[in-house]
Amino acid sequence: MFGVLVAVASLAACSTIKSYPPAPAQAAEQDYTYIIGAGDSVNIIVWRNPELSMSVPVRPDGKVSAPLVDEVVAQGKTSVQLARDLEQVLGKYVRDPIVTVLVNGFVGPYSEQIRVVGEAAKPQFLPFKSKMTVLDVMIAVGGLTDFASGNRASILRTSEGNKQYSVRLDDLIKDGDVSANVEMRPGDILIIPQSYF
Repeated sequence: MFGVLVAVASLAACSTIKSYPPAPAQAAEQDYTYIIGAGDSVNIIVWRNPELSMSVPVRPDGKVSAPLVDEVVAQGKTSVQLARDLEQVLGKYVRDPIVTVLVNGFVGPYSEQIRVVGEAAKPQFLPFKSKMTVLDVMIAVGGLTDFASGNRASILRTSEGNKQYSVRLDDLIKDGDVSANVEMRPGDILIIPQSYF
């Protein structure tokens, strides 16, 4: 009797598995430009003014502070946009400042981070990188747990209104099927469910 109940429960669980279309191999993200986020570190270089040049963190509120600069919003901007903003502020104190901003520690804005949840060895968030694939993500999180159902994994694509795609992680990682490798997009969430057995 117990065996019948287990079989019925297993069939019921299998019938509730959602089916998503396969993720496209190419993410179609053209000309990606990195956007500064809270937690990044930026190196501010003011030409001919070494006393104003320094490396500063982007605070949790998304702003940076430097000599002669109380605070400027950095989050959500490119390094060039931040450099132009700093030139405007420094222009009050320095004649014709030329500023260059280099990003050192890459975290990126929350909206562009890749999140991995479920049965990954180390579920976490990762900064998005151009041409990043699901294989790159799985290497970064240490692979799957013993309880993962990798071929039932899915990508929730926030940039497409939370559209969900299926991915075949078991085929990719355990069988080496590179056709299962797909590109990620900024803000993707990789969901790895637990196996029923």
